[in-house]
Amino acid sequence: MPSHKDLEVESETNVKTRTLGSYIWDTWNKSPEERKFLNRLDSCLLTYAAFSYFSKYLDQQNITNAYVSGMKTDLNLAGNDLNFITTAWTCGYVIGQIPSNLLITRVRPSIWVPAMELLWSLLTMLLATSKNFTDLVVIRFFVGLAESTFYPAIQYVIGSWYKGDELGKRACIFHTASAIGPMFSGFLQTAAYNGLNGVHGLAGWKWLFIIDGIITIPIALLGFIFMPDLPHNTKPSFLYTEAQLEMARKRMAEVNRKPPSKFTKAKILGFFKTWHIYTLVPLYILFNNGGGPATSMIFWLQSFNTPTKTVYTVGQINVYPLGINVVQVVSTLIWAWWSDAIGMRWPPMIVSGIWSIIVYVLLAATPLYTNIARRWTLYYMTSITAGLSGLILAWANELTGYDSEKRSFVVASCNMWAYVMQAWLPIVIFPQVEQPRVLKGNIASACINFSMMSFALLTYFLQRRDERRAAAIKQSQLASGQSVAVDGEEEGSDSIKSVII
Repeated sequence: MPSHKDLEVESETNVKTRTLGSYIWDTWNKSPEERKFLNRLDSCLLTYAAFSYFSKYLDQQNITNAYVSGMKTDLNLAGNDLNFITTAWTCGYVIGQIPSNLLITRVRPSIWVPAMELLWSLLTMLLATSKNFTDLVVIRFFVGLAESTFYPAIQYVIGSWYKGDELGKRACIFHTASAIGPMFSGFLQTAAYNGLNGVHGLAGWKWLFIIDGIITIPIALLGFIFMPDLPHNTKPSFLYTEAQLEMARKRMAEVNRKPPSKFTKAKILGFFKTWHIYTLVPLYILFNNGGGPATSMIFWLQSFNTPTKTVYTVGQINVYPLGINVVQVVSTLIWAWWSDAIGMRWPPMIVSGIWSIIVYVLLAATPLYTNIARRWTLYYMTSITAGLSGLILAWANELTGYDSEKRSFVVASCNMWAYVMQAWLPIVIFPQVEQPRVLKGNIASACINFSMMSFALLTYFLQRRDERRAAAIKQSQLASGQSVAVDGEEEGSDSIKSVII
């Protein structure tokens, strides 16, 4: 049996020195075989995920476009009907996330995710047949239910294939589709409406639903080909050889990312017996609800127009705020590369949180119309934290990697509870009647970001505590002559898990 010193020497020998190029793109520091595998995986998984997320965004936004493009009049909608229709989608989206994410630990993601995408595209086209408010509510509920399978599932699958120095970038690259989508969807929806209104006797708003569904169908069909399963159940194909899949399984074993195991009562109760669910979920909720001031710019531009004077055209009012999305894309990628390079998730959360607090306080203190350039710049800076989603879920994948079912549950819980809060909190702190001033909204958002930073630091503190305890157990085992590694797994791993409380 090797001595403690022998193990240390072996560990030091196995440490690979990172080159400068690997900080630009992580595969540049890997063997040709591993680089080829990761390039293939990136091309398949990330491309499919990004296109699907874009189509999902279209399906989320088209109801509002349709409402203002004739649906309201044609179906005699009034009052808060649009709010109820949106709420129906949110209810379906919230209800489906956790069951779906637990299901893909048993059902192949390459079948489940594209199948649900195909279903939501068909349901989206079915919206064009709606005759009244009830039809819209019922169909939108099931659209939300089908779409609930996508985002948590993709983040869980990404977390099943990539190591720590790779995971943040992939999770965030995929997430940038949420910022890129708005830059194209408005133009796409407008072109579809203007070009097809009245064609074959169908109103333009009906064509919006049909076109969005048509766009999504081929993406869903490609998903059946390119969407991978998990490393333990992906079958060799023209995409991945058995040797590459074996490499993938070994890579995940090296970072203690376990494959699915049997569901038991103890396992399910264990979801709630460690701290992860109680810090990561609030962290994600606070991040997701801390960027409200970004919604105010369009109302601010609109407020310049009076009955006797028009300062900004409708086109300008819709286009100028897209700079917020550009800043979001750039900052998302900066946070991702930085986080992977230093091997820590919390620093970008602290820096972006402090930045956002400063921006929101200045927005609250700056008069609406006396310093236009300053306020314009501040609005563009309101999306600095918007790209943290991928990093938080990457962190969740890493911290709970020893239990695949728990990892799936925590990732889905983060997104689900964020939407539960998002369904009502903006209405309270950013009421439309107070736009664009929304003084309490800006102050509340600053407080939310401070709380987000606090939970990020708490998560890091508990992570470091567990790491120290696990290291102490290993040291004790080495000192007593116990074996610490058997076929890549730690003997006594149960005792190490027991410190994670």
